[in-house]
Amino acid sequence: MSESSAEAVTTAATAAAASAGAFGGWRRATGIAGAAIGVIATGAAAGVAIERMTVGRGMRRKARLVLDSAGPYGALRGTPGKAYADDGTELYYEVDDLDPDPGATTPARRRRLFGRRPPAPVTVVFSHGYCLNQDSWHFQRAALRGVVRTVHWDQRSHGRSGRGAAQTERGEPVTIEQLGRDLKAVLDAAAPEGPIVLVGHSMGGMTVMAFADLYPELVRERVVAVALVGTSSGRLGEVNFGLPVAGVNAVRRVLPGVLKALGQRAELVERGRRATADLFAGIIKRYSFASRDVDPAVARFAERMIESTPIDVVAEYYPAFNDHDKTEALAHFAGLPVLVLAGVQDLVTPSEHSEAIADLLPDAELVLVPDAGHLVILEHPEAVTDRLADLLVRAGAVPAGTTVNGYGSTSDTARPR
Repeated sequence: MSESSAEAVTTAATAAAASAGAFGGWRRATGIAGAAIGVIATGAAAGVAIERMTVGRGMRRKARLVLDSAGPYGALRGTPGKAYADDGTELYYEVDDLDPDPGATTPARRRRLFGRRPPAPVTVVFSHGYCLNQDSWHFQRAALRGVVRTVHWDQRSHGRSGRGAAQTERGEPVTIEQLGRDLKAVLDAAAPEGPIVLVGHSMGGMTVMAFADLYPELVRERVVAVALVGTSSGRLGEVNFGLPVAGVNAVRRVLPGVLKALGQRAELVERGRRATADLFAGIIKRYSFASRDVDPAVARFAERMIESTPIDVVAEYYPAFNDHDKTEALAHFAGLPVLVLAGVQDLVTPSEHSEAIADLLPDAELVLVPDAGHLVILEHPEAVTDRLADLLVRAGAVPAGTTVNGYGSTSDTARPR
């Protein structure tokens, strides 16, 4: 992105902050606020694709509607359940069970004589990222369906989970530690026994680290493998999001005030967000994907998930990332099969952060995917699912030679290191 583009975004954010003090100014500033929200939701400033500036707005709106109706992504559903966090927040999850193996039935007489319960199956628990929901794992869920028991859940205030009670009732900030406790509540409800594989993307990876920090004994007793995708163990305050130094410093100065102000005028800002949908879509594409040939339906799917995250939720979560530091928690994964995977061109959690994690876990498999951005799980699902399948085999979660639907072959876009 050019320096002038960065300056334009910074100016927009500053203008939104200045408008916050005057209620009347909000109506005039909705377009600016909408642009600033796009910056926030994807992690930083952005550029807009040239074609979006040259195609009619009505045509673009129709195209979005067509993609919404035609795209199959996010349509997978499992057995629903609810867990309750320690502050009372309702957490929604879904379970995809193993397909029963008719050849493994035990004769009735043996059941009477040796009436032990079969061991609990391995459960793979998927934790999603900031401004997304459990559907972001669509491709991995489709590939593993019936092969292994899986749990997909929505983090507090995301997807179908309830708004964070501590945030709405007591005004407490969201913390990564709270997300680790939320994961424990989901495990207690959805996978109370048996081995566990923890898989986290972006903020979901941070959630997994926080869980390990809080419950090391559970990691020792039950966790048999871990996958950390496009995530970071800390130092997120140093990420420049592809901006020049002057631009990112300016954004960091104004962003806390902008977020606080926007969160207090959520309804009005959401209108501005809708009014700037085309700019917002360009921002999401830049900060989510690196490939030029991303399926438009996949790009629209990502856009819908991020659009569905209310601005006050975006504002609640943002400060938690600067405070996040779970470097020491990684030691709890030592000796376990671990997959660390990242897109080489990730601007939100740069691949250097994944390399830093792998440096602290020398037995981990580090996979860097070229031509991939932050949403590598959607952009190159075959690379992610292939390596995840290998991890499950190494952990004994599935037998060697198991066919993983659609993505069983080694991807040539992934480069293990």
